Amino acid sequence: MSPIPWDLPAWVPQRSSVACALLVLTSCVTSTTLGFDGSMMNGLNILPSYTDYFTLTTATMSLNTASVWMGSIIAACVYAKVPDWIGRKWGLFFGAVFTIVGVVIQTAAQNIAMFVVARILIGIGTGASSIAGPVYLAETLPVRYRAWGLGIFFDFWYVGGLIAAGVTYGTAKMDSTWAWRLPSILQGLFSLMCLSLLPFTPESPRWLHSQGRTQEALVALAQVCSNGNVDDPAVVIQFREISDTLTFEKTYEKPAFMKQFANSASTRKRIFLAWTVAVFSMLSGNNIISYYLGPMLTQAGVTDSTTQLEINVILNAWCLVVALIGTVLMDKLGRKTLAAASTAFLTVFLFLIGGLTKAYGNSTNQSGIYGTVAAIFLFQGAYSFGWTPLTVLYPPEVLNYSIRSVGMGIYTFWANGVGLMVTFAFPYALSAISWKTYMINGAWDVLELVIILVTWVETKGRTLEEIDENLDGQLHSDVPTLQTIMGVAPQEREGIIGALDLGAAKEIEATGTVVEVSKG
Repeated sequence: MSPIPWDLPAWVPQRSSVACALLVLTSCVTSTTLGFDGSMMNGLNILPSYTDYFTLTTATMSLNTASVWMGSIIAACVYAKVPDWIGRKWGLFFGAVFTIVGVVIQTAAQNIAMFVVARILIGIGTGASSIAGPVYLAETLPVRYRAWGLGIFFDFWYVGGLIAAGVTYGTAKMDSTWAWRLPSILQGLFSLMCLSLLPFTPESPRWLHSQGRTQEALVALAQVCSNGNVDDPAVVIQFREISDTLTFEKTYEKPAFMKQFANSASTRKRIFLAWTVAVFSMLSGNNIISYYLGPMLTQAGVTDSTTQLEINVILNAWCLVVALIGTVLMDKLGRKTLAAASTAFLTVFLFLIGGLTKAYGNSTNQSGIYGTVAAIFLFQGAYSFGWTPLTVLYPPEVLNYSIRSVGMGIYTFWANGVGLMVTFAFPYALSAISWKTYMINGAWDVLELVIILVTWVETKGRTLEEIDENLDGQLHSDVPTLQTIMGVAPQEREGIIGALDLGAAKEIEATGTVVEVSKG
């Protein structure tokens, strides 16, 4: 399919910092909507006005809650290549539109079937955004902002969750179906925000370059890196890296993804690393708390619905703060260290939740009940510290351009497939085996930790093209790395820009000295 012949209008602010902030806000619609959805369903599953209206059983409660994952799985299957065909911005645009349509139908739902169809449409929208959004941010944000930008991308899960928790706490007092319809309609506000901000952000320079629109790509790169200055050394070096790497991929990589996967160990490694994030971020135990906090608290001994809603609000605020701390430390600690630390601590706390639930779940021991609630907070804090910012940061970093969109489709398929399994199965597990559910999940988390320590590669501080060295064993461009140029005095950078022949570039890398070579 050829690219569409028109673009979304772009009135990009002159200052790069403003443009980058708008980029992050535009793409964060995905996680904010998902966070709102998870916390909203948590609240609705506690509200009698919702459960009584649909006459919910364990099966229908699971279906209503998990159907959003079904839609995301559909999106993963049919939307993976769409951002390659029409652009990253249009990919995000249509994801937001699908979400809004689903929200309207969900708000007007008259029966379970209508509610489920609406949530599937919301899932398609958020699934499409989950593919386009991280790719768009990773390819457009400069290196210095990529970690916090993509980290905040999913930190906003808790912004949406906190808003939804507060809204459902407030609407719980309504004596009508608006107790659950009002939270439903508010879920669409984030998609409307996305649509309103898209005209003020540039298209991905890497996508533009891949379409042969090199001058537009250079301008887009300058808009986010150097306040629009196309002659800035960092812009020139990165543009050359992008150009060389895309040329290499078109020349040496197989055109079909399956051929790449079959013939390239590097491609298989990249897909595997993205797969680990998809599965581990969903199957670490967090989804039990995200969607079924009410039943968890009931088993722990906290049975009052108002108290449960209050805990839901406080828990989302706590997780947001911890996730932001993890995001700030992302470039200092590194992706692998943060993932390992987060997984190790959440494993300990999940076992602790299981033990405390067994000991005090059916008792009136207030100290034991408070201890269980504290363990839930510690578990969610440990998860939020690492996995929340890593969820959509690491996959697009390890996927190279030729497979990035398809790879994120595979990532979205697995993330939502596991999410569907968890949200549908855990109510039955909690009902049937109670505290043992946490123990089984904790044992799986131990395996997660081993895989991270053995297989993950570090990606901090490098451009997307420079990360190839970590996975392919070599760079695919002859220019010096971005860190090289940023490590010398400003007046010397002109020499680096001139030193774009292979020999001079290698000398710069080896010695850190600037070699004067004519641009001609």
